[in-house]
Amino acid sequence: MRNTGILYSSTERKPEVLPELAELLPPLSEEQLAALETDLLRNGCYSPIVVNEDLAIVDGHNRQRLCEEHGLPYQMAVFAFEDLLEAKQWALDTQKGRRNLDKWELGKIALKLKPEIEARAKANMSAGGGDQKSEDAKSGLTTLSNPISAINTRKDLAESVGIGEVTMGKVMQIDEHAPAPVKEALDKKELSINQGYNLTRQLQEVPEEQREQAAIAAVELEKAKKEIRQKDTEIDQRSRIAGLFCKAFEKAVLLEPTEKNVRAWVECTRMNQEEMEDTVKEARELAETFSSIADIMEQKILPNQDQKEEAV
Repeated sequence: MRNTGILYSSTERKPEVLPELAELLPPLSEEQLAALETDLLRNGCYSPIVVNEDLAIVDGHNRQRLCEEHGLPYQMAVFAFEDLLEAKQWALDTQKGRRNLDKWELGKIALKLKPEIEARAKANMSAGGGDQKSEDAKSGLTTLSNPISAINTRKDLAESVGIGEVTMGKVMQIDEHAPAPVKEALDKKELSINQGYNLTRQLQEVPEEQREQAAIAAVELEKAKKEIRQKDTEIDQRSRIAGLFCKAFEKAVLLEPTEKNVRAWVECTRMNQEEMEDTVKEARELAETFSSIADIMEQKILPNQDQKEEAV
């Protein structure tokens, strides 16, 4: 890949939209698209649309479409790519830094690259010493050729999107064998890849005619478990906060802030002047904290408690 340095204006040339490039990445959310549109209308299209030497858009499909809709001019920077696969991988690497793509989304993108990655691997194999499948057949290793090819493909796919090879293998198994409800739950981020993979394996043992309904029930069960875990986490967090408040009050009530006691504290801990000045600041901040607690209880919590007791 290289930047040719060639720039075209949208008034001079019109780019081509290839579906396999335009649909490579998940669509922007409504909020992201609205933010992009607002920015374009306010500031114009200040970043060039990246196209290949055939003027097919590689990066900037959403900007180009919005510019066309609103009659905004834009520029196109021409990049030279070895082939369409390199263009796709470059677009993916560029967009990964801009979008919060999870491993399932990256895995699905890798699967879109699979035919071209396999074709390139086959071409490289032929260039490096002929058809490996034919060589295996001559040596009696035909039973091993397919598994080795599958492993290499999985590795190449994983590297193409920057996820682990084991994770990529699970994505491939889910894509090939999982019922639709499992895939839909993964798309909605209701399941993790591990959960989706485990469900896929479990559901393989269910008769095919019952698999769809079993998958729906299994997904709902996993969602219920997740909700319970989240509630448990929330309870744990609330308990931790309550514990901190209790400890703070328990320790504070033990203090008797007389001059004699404060002097004893200062002298026994051998505070220097700088440490005493810092302690004064911290003490006043703590006083504000306890004062805020008192205000919240007095103004927000106690009135509601009174209303509850009156209702009873």
